Amino acid sequence: MIPLDKKISSTWASSRTTSSSLTANSSKRRSSTLGSDCQSPFTPWTLTVEEVSRVLTTDTNSGISESEALSRSSKYGPNSIDEGKGVAFWEIFLRQACNAMVLVLLISMAISFAIKDYIAGGVIAAVFFINVIVGFIQEFKAEKTMQSLKSLSSPTAHAIREGLDDTVPSMALVPGDIIIVKVGDTIPADSRIISSMNLETDEALLTGESLPVTKSSNLICSKNSPVGDRQNMLFSSSVVTKGRGTAIVTSTGMDTEIGMIAKSLRNENSKIRKVKRDDTGKAKRREYVKAFLGSIKDIIEAFLGTNHGTPLHRLLAKLSIFLFGIAVVLAIIAMAAQKFIVTREVAVYAIVLAIAMIPASLVVVLTITMAMGTKTMAQRNVIVRKLDSLESLGAVNDICSDKTGTLTQGKMILKKVWVPGLGYYDVVNGVPSNPDSGIVSFSQSEESSDKMDPPESDLFSEWITTASLVNIANVRKETSLGSTVWKSNGDPTEIAVQVFTTKLGYNRNVLVDSDNPRYTFINEYPFDSSIKRMSSVYNDNETDSVHVFTKGAVERILGICTQWYGDNGEQSTFSKEQHEKVLAQVDRFARQGLRVLAFARRQPPGSIVKERSWKQVERIEVEQDMIFLGLAGIYDPPREETAEAVRRCHTAGINVHMLTGDHPTTATAIAKEVGILPSNLDEYSPTIVKSMVFTAPEFDALSDNEIDQLPLLPLVIARCAPQTKVRMIEALHRRKAFAAMSGDGVNDSPSLKKADVGIAMGLVGSDVAKDASDIILSDDNFASILAAVEEGRRMAENIQKFTLHLLAGNISQALFLVVGLAFKDNDRFSVFPLSPVEVLWIIMITSSFPAMGLGIQKAEVGIMNKKPKNPKAAIFTWEVIVDMLVYGLLLAVICMVSFIGIVYGVGNGELGHGCNERYEDVCQYVFRGRSTAFIQMTWCLLILAWEVIDSRKSLLLMNPDIFRDVNKNPGFLRSVMLMFQELFAILWENQMLFWSVVIGFFSVIPIIYIPVINKKVFQHSPIGWEWGVGLAGLIVFIAGSELYKWCKRIYYRNENSQKEDVESHHLPFMRYNTLQLE
Repeated sequence: MIPLDKKISSTWASSRTTSSSLTANSSKRRSSTLGSDCQSPFTPWTLTVEEVSRVLTTDTNSGISESEALSRSSKYGPNSIDEGKGVAFWEIFLRQACNAMVLVLLISMAISFAIKDYIAGGVIAAVFFINVIVGFIQEFKAEKTMQSLKSLSSPTAHAIREGLDDTVPSMALVPGDIIIVKVGDTIPADSRIISSMNLETDEALLTGESLPVTKSSNLICSKNSPVGDRQNMLFSSSVVTKGRGTAIVTSTGMDTEIGMIAKSLRNENSKIRKVKRDDTGKAKRREYVKAFLGSIKDIIEAFLGTNHGTPLHRLLAKLSIFLFGIAVVLAIIAMAAQKFIVTREVAVYAIVLAIAMIPASLVVVLTITMAMGTKTMAQRNVIVRKLDSLESLGAVNDICSDKTGTLTQGKMILKKVWVPGLGYYDVVNGVPSNPDSGIVSFSQSEESSDKMDPPESDLFSEWITTASLVNIANVRKETSLGSTVWKSNGDPTEIAVQVFTTKLGYNRNVLVDSDNPRYTFINEYPFDSSIKRMSSVYNDNETDSVHVFTKGAVERILGICTQWYGDNGEQSTFSKEQHEKVLAQVDRFARQGLRVLAFARRQPPGSIVKERSWKQVERIEVEQDMIFLGLAGIYDPPREETAEAVRRCHTAGINVHMLTGDHPTTATAIAKEVGILPSNLDEYSPTIVKSMVFTAPEFDALSDNEIDQLPLLPLVIARCAPQTKVRMIEALHRRKAFAAMSGDGVNDSPSLKKADVGIAMGLVGSDVAKDASDIILSDDNFASILAAVEEGRRMAENIQKFTLHLLAGNISQALFLVVGLAFKDNDRFSVFPLSPVEVLWIIMITSSFPAMGLGIQKAEVGIMNKKPKNPKAAIFTWEVIVDMLVYGLLLAVICMVSFIGIVYGVGNGELGHGCNERYEDVCQYVFRGRSTAFIQMTWCLLILAWEVIDSRKSLLLMNPDIFRDVNKNPGFLRSVMLMFQELFAILWENQMLFWSVVIGFFSVIPIIYIPVINKKVFQHSPIGWEWGVGLAGLIVFIAGSELYKWCKRIYYRNENSQKEDVESHHLPFMRYNTLQLE
């Protein structure tokens, strides 16, 4: 198979790079079908049918021959979505096993079995396999996008070959084939229309637009027209909703628009770097060396997991390598202390020292915590597809959202009516589909604040009768479960109009279907997207006269009207000057975010029917010489929670961008209403205002450099196309932003894949969009995105807490064991102050369960008032690193003092011999010292889990407000009681953490006293008065931790007060835009 884009690649070698847009790429790839003498990209939508047929060497009547079809098929390949290289089970398994974090577990397991410590080896083996299996399942579930795309293709096609109609497999179509399509068909390949009859297609999966697109062969589109505007083209996998047509196949398989989306969804993650070449295709020798060394580097980093995955996963992989390196260094130090005379005792000490530095439980705690987080997310209408997206959400600082159905309700309501010669009708507090809601008021001018009840008026009666009758929606009352409710069905726009007419007593069912109806239905001319209007014909039973009622797009209604009611309410000629007045009113409505419909009526002469029936009368005879009646402004109201959600995003330091297919004026109005745009745009400079709002063609026309020079990235992009969303994400990435993108159609899949967090809609989203996403909103609500970000921040904060807790324990044990190298027994071998099983117990058991408890800790107050964290810094800020070192050092010192006090203070320095392998009487002080150090290490780490709930507040006083009550009830005892009462209430909220600490606190007792387990497994012995030493060490640890936090509070209080003074003068849109505005 010869790819289409290879044949004449020289003709577009100087084109824009891959970061430009899918539209540019689609033009490039089609150049191959033109032949080797082509000097410009093939854009069939810019050519006439004759030009396209000549380029493709085909006949529009007879098509191509079977032999030519076979020849082209071998050249261009099958017309199908190429799934690419299949995903093998063993590859997924290796990807999960071959990263630094898991390799550390594997090496630890091997070391444990090597020293015949089968208990420790078995525990680490279980952790290893749990981590690999969970990761394997998650990755395997994510490999479905290409299958969803393939399911969209049509199995057969109706083609003309050698002048004969034939049904052929869609895979057999080639460029130049002539195809015939009709209602219900799935388009088999991208094609240029030859002829059509009322042809309409549903292209929602490509453009996101829910309305069918009218197609025509006569139109010639501009080169840069987005997919949705190429009305002379048919696109693969779209569906014919009306009419029929004939077309020339111009692109097949992966060169179709849907194929380009499939290409963009693939993970282009080859580890082999390409050699950089000059314009002539030649490369210098050093470029080969660079490519070779770079490829080796990429392969090694991929093997260790340091160059792929989320920022947290990459950081943890690097951390594992760093800690493993430290572990090796510590093991070497242990052997060097014995002058490299490596006996079994020396090897055991070196292994223990190395294991102490490895956070063996970190991976499993992280995985389990994230799995638990998905359940919490589901309760907030967020379905998590990929576990690693949880921590990514916490770093999001830009959200790109669709409008319809996400920021808005996706339900229409009629908000304003303008009747010329009369005035304005407003609906206040209306609820979609409920005629009982809202209040209708009237004013003679739009700016007037003098509102009154709607007056009786023949002009308004004409308008509302027309609005009710030229409408096929059904709004009715039904009784359900003893209560009466309003029900409706039909087009949302028509429902909105019918709800308004019903509110004022002009329901269509009452006018037409009552016992004594005023009107009788005669005929209907349904909505036609090519002329954008519809008409209904009724007989007025009171006057026995026929009336035509029409509604539609304003420009199409104006074109058929010759009369209107002027300012004085008298019927007069509808001149061009009056047209301008109407269009000015339309513009005012549009600036309020309203979609505008126009209404007109006519009483046709009786001669129009003559001897024909109304069914035989063409609509062109009916829709003329009409009287313009007025305008209606239809509104898709924002969700009630949207404005507050946007405000909270700004408070949280998150920019919100609206990327919508709506008209710029409508999009701007909605953006102002929900707070995405400032309401006081006039107070900003023209340059800033221009940067805030773009249309897709304007944005796509800019080069990457020009976009980067904008003072801020657009907050609103109207008429948005798929490639525009991709370029927006790329622009955000160039500004180091961490972006989330929402979408629902197949056309949104590339941008969802490219975004740091892809968010699909659960109610209306396509399967392909869902498969390309990281999370799915089950309610399609923007507020749920904010909830997901809040939950992501909570997860990130908690990951930071339990990582601090675990690594502080590793540091304390490593320091303790390094200093222990100085303790030489009678044989001059170092005696370890903690045994291997004690170390593993503390790492795998003592620390793991409190760490899991920290993972489900509720969000702290004000978490959404903070700015997003730097995703590159992830969990390791300087504050966390210092905390880790301070807590680790404090705990190591406490344990060291206790061990030295028992062995040297009481035991006179008796370290015996062979105390690293077995218990003898000469080892009693060593074993008692280990017991004391073990209980101190265990207890202090358990209390540390509570201390790190808040990195700065005192554990004993997490809620300072309780002392307001103390003032009313003075006294030391009362103060202490209140303090501990509040402390218990706070700790009890997280019961998993509470019981992990309490049970862990008492678990040391059986480990110390159960025979065999104590001396042979843990290598420590029962103790007596040493319990007091352990308790004293715990008190010192708490006091030291509280003193450290007190110092931190003083430091950060001064720093924050300075920041608040600087930031308090900035407006939200100046503080939270992508670039800092001056």
